[in-house]
Amino acid sequence: MITPILLRLTHRHIDRRLFQSLLFVVGIALGVAVGVAIDLANASSLRAFKLSVTSVTGRTTHQIVGTSGVPSDVYRQIRVDLDLRTSAPVIQTNVRGLSLDNRTLRLLGVDPLAEAPFRDYLTAESEPDAAQTAALYAFMAEPNRVFVAQALADEFGLAAGDWIALQTPTQPRVEVRIVGVIQPDDELSQEALSDLIVADIATAQEIAGQPGQISRIDLILPDGYDTSRIKALLPPGLRLTTPSASSGALGQMIDAFALNLQALSLLALLVGVFLIYNTVTFSVVQRRTTIGILRALGTTRRQIFSMILAEALTLGVVGTMLGLGLGIFLGRSIVGLVAQTINDLYFRVDVQSIAIEPGTLLRGGAIGLAASLVAALIPSYEATRTPPVGVLRRSDVEQRTLDMLPFLSGSAVLLVLAGVAVLQIQTRSLTISFTALFLVLVGCALLTPLALMVGMRIAAPVTGRLFGVLGRMAPRAVSRSLSRTAFAVAALTLAVSVIVGVSVMIRSFRTTLTNWLDTTLGADVYLSAPSEGASGIAIKIDPALVPQLEGIDGVDRVATVHDLSVTAPDYPDLPPANLVVPSMDISGGKRRFAWLDAPGRDYWQALQGGAVVVSEPFAYRRGITQANNIVTLLTDRGPQPFTVAGVYYDYTTDQGAIMMVQSVYERYFDDQSLTAIGLLLEPGASTDMVIESVRADVPGVEGLQIQSNRALRANVLKIFDRTFAITIALRLLAIIVAFIGILSALMALQLEHTRQYGIMRANGMTPRQLRAFTFIQTGLMGSAAGILAAPTGLALALILIKVINVRSFGWTITLNLSPQEFIQAFAVALVAALAGGIYPALRLSRLSAVRALRSE
Repeated sequence: MITPILLRLTHRHIDRRLFQSLLFVVGIALGVAVGVAIDLANASSLRAFKLSVTSVTGRTTHQIVGTSGVPSDVYRQIRVDLDLRTSAPVIQTNVRGLSLDNRTLRLLGVDPLAEAPFRDYLTAESEPDAAQTAALYAFMAEPNRVFVAQALADEFGLAAGDWIALQTPTQPRVEVRIVGVIQPDDELSQEALSDLIVADIATAQEIAGQPGQISRIDLILPDGYDTSRIKALLPPGLRLTTPSASSGALGQMIDAFALNLQALSLLALLVGVFLIYNTVTFSVVQRRTTIGILRALGTTRRQIFSMILAEALTLGVVGTMLGLGLGIFLGRSIVGLVAQTINDLYFRVDVQSIAIEPGTLLRGGAIGLAASLVAALIPSYEATRTPPVGVLRRSDVEQRTLDMLPFLSGSAVLLVLAGVAVLQIQTRSLTISFTALFLVLVGCALLTPLALMVGMRIAAPVTGRLFGVLGRMAPRAVSRSLSRTAFAVAALTLAVSVIVGVSVMIRSFRTTLTNWLDTTLGADVYLSAPSEGASGIAIKIDPALVPQLEGIDGVDRVATVHDLSVTAPDYPDLPPANLVVPSMDISGGKRRFAWLDAPGRDYWQALQGGAVVVSEPFAYRRGITQANNIVTLLTDRGPQPFTVAGVYYDYTTDQGAIMMVQSVYERYFDDQSLTAIGLLLEPGASTDMVIESVRADVPGVEGLQIQSNRALRANVLKIFDRTFAITIALRLLAIIVAFIGILSALMALQLEHTRQYGIMRANGMTPRQLRAFTFIQTGLMGSAAGILAAPTGLALALILIKVINVRSFGWTITLNLSPQEFIQAFAVALVAALAGGIYPALRLSRLSAVRALRSE
């Protein structure tokens, strides 16, 4: 049990060693901050998505949806024939505000007479009754009249009577007039509706180009209602579902993405644990004499142990609190990056602010305190293991470290083997996969002491030739202070290995993506909706454009593509599937397959025979194999089974896609509009001139993005680079933490070897030589970390590419190694170590030999 006197000693030591205490606090604060920031950004993005969904669905319990929409007659049957008065027709689509900075907005078409049970905010107007009545009358009776959200009106200074221009999936420009502003009752609803435009159902049908069609029918069914009556009424191609099932499936899309970011944030905290170990050890070194006196005066080992832990807990609390505050600040900064990535890859989220959940803060606080205590256990235990007189001898500490070397090395090997064994488990659990990854990383880190000793023996002859006597002394100084240097080098190794591993993974992914683009983008010019990732407007292209484009000079052939979402009823827990319908194989037969069961490996002939091929992520998530090769799709003719002839490599979406030829598609689906057109040019034709001709001579291309093959590739790679932008910040933070670890270790070495340095000065060593001696040591430590980071980083990259990536996204990535990543990582380790040695070297240059000789 720790006594008040020991507590006062602890607090006095913290007060007198503010810089050292700051190192501890910074290590914890950065580790906690990164984790909290990632959690907040992920939670805020998911919260914005859920608010967006619930704000539009309201109190809806069930929905009727279809692949190509729902015929309006079905709504009449539901409401009249089944007498379901709590039913409402809905049109929902994305539009672009041409006069609102090209903002992507949600258009919601509703029937005001049926809306009351579903969405209260549509009637929550603060205007006088007369004005509200007039607005509702204009809304229902006059064409192109809309309500806009209050937040949107405030942002762009809109008011009733203003006109705004929109681009819709079928119209390049349509003018609508604002008749009122939606004013939600609470701040959360206002945030969720910040991108909403509401129109009457008839107006929405006209704007969206869906005459006689609606997007869905919302229902409020009582508990126990017999849904078989509804299902019996529905024509082929329609199904009854629930909003929670749809939103839950979409929410699952970002789970793997969020978990990957959280794992990267934990790497920074893992590096921080090594820093904390160094700092607490430094604290024990500084108080070696005090601890020896306390032990001689009767203080028990348990009290010494409690005193050191109390110090760590005190600083841990301070660091954790600062980390929570810094995490909130960082969360506000990176939430835009996270939201943009989700917009690019999955669906649109409009994040107005971060949601500070108590659970996130409690989790971050618990992790910070736990890391502080765990990292302080070994130094606290070491301070209690030596008799009072032995505490005064530095050699005891190093001897115990050498004695523990076989145990540490054996444990390291066992951890690495355990991690490799766990990776062999056939599971899709990312938690298990990341556990194996951390076992391997910790195992590699624990091999550092042994590797450092061997490395210093190898380096001694080299540094001796380069730097003379100082070069022979420095490696011995590093290896003889293994209890200090090994953990600093381990922290730096882990941080640099993150750079190596993530950089190799990103490079490999980028190279794989580039090669995939080379084989799939076979056209020279593309016409499509303006690119906004997954959140863009699904502009429908009129097939009548095709013969006009075929008549453009320089155009050899025209290829078309229709993309749409279809339901795979056998997988209700997964989002709708992406159906890709090309008119021809523009890859020229170069498309790569994981496996292909087609006669003569002619997959295009198999497709024309009625089969489909699916992308690798689609097959992975749904267990499609050569033995299990049937997939059922909900078509406009009802559920239809299709034989899967092969699984192809594709990196368009991590939810996967199904490819079906146009002739087969036309048998089962009614919507014949297009989503993209590719132009294959004649040999020698100018791409720029063809693009100019299309824009000048083909009516109806307004609002479409017309770009060359090169521009499209550049846009895809731009989205790729933007997706991984957040990892740069995480890698930088890990390096900062490791730099502090090197600084802490060198400060401990300087304190422990003060008398040794004094003897050197007394024997004629100049301040310049002392500085050089310090920098040679730090250079050796940095070089060792850079060299050790290469195999550790490579192991990290292999696990990320071959296991984590496959289980997260279902993509096969080809490993691509380049000396650049390893040279860069070595340079970072060396520079970080040398920078960490600047302050200790400056202090040594001002060392007084007399005072140093009296230090012990």
